[in-house]
Amino acid sequence: MSEGFHVHGPHDHAVEHAGHDGDKFSGRIAVMTAILATIGALFGYMGGATQNNAAMFKNNAAIKKTEAANQWNYYQAKSNKQNLAELAISLPGVDVDKYKAKAARYESEKETIKKGAEKLEAASLDWDRRSEEEMHHHHQWALATTAEQIAISLAAITLLTRRKWMQYLAYGIAAIGLVLGLLAYLPSAHEAGAEHGGTATDGHTGGTAATGAGGAAGETNAETKAETKADPKSETKSETKADTGAAKSH
Repeated sequence: MSEGFHVHGPHDHAVEHAGHDGDKFSGRIAVMTAILATIGALFGYMGGATQNNAAMFKNNAAIKKTEAANQWNYYQAKSNKQNLAELAISLPGVDVDKYKAKAARYESEKETIKKGAEKLEAASLDWDRRSEEEMHHHHQWALATTAEQIAISLAAITLLTRRKWMQYLAYGIAAIGLVLGLLAYLPSAHEAGAEHGGTATDGHTGGTAATGAGGAAGETNAETKAETKADPKSETKSETKADTGAAKSH
């Protein structure tokens, strides 16, 4: 989605032949036009790059939000299991210690899952923030590019009309474009440096936290699968028997 920078006008042939007729005025305008075209092309490239970054960061935010939703679903499943275990404790003829241990285990797993989900939600919000910042920089680069395009058009008119005030106007708008480009570049460079400096620490911390949450979830899944393979539907059967026994006693 990079932006092209193409300027076509009646001044093209005049600029091309400016150096052949020995006119210093036309030569200066030709050089200025070439410089502004180069600067405008760079600004256009930066505008397209920031727009691509904004789209990529928005996609990352959506991915993190989906992962957070999956963790919350997993959290709800653990809550349901905990509720069943706590309900089984109150039933007669069941192993109370067993279900108390299960309820405590589910509570501990829920806390780990909750922390992982909250970290993923925070990461999603951070990617959204960075996407908005990149779009802001994209608009700044677009304004700078537009200013350079206007300056080139004025330079073409200057070359055809040979008006000094038009030349100064082209210089002024070109300077405004340069200022806009500088304002767009400085925050981007500062943020890139800050992100580069904090990538190692944040990446290590975030990776450790994600590994811990993912590892805990993986261990829990492994334990659940192991229990299921060892005794399929044992928990459901025991709870059904307990319910049946309680109904008979009543």
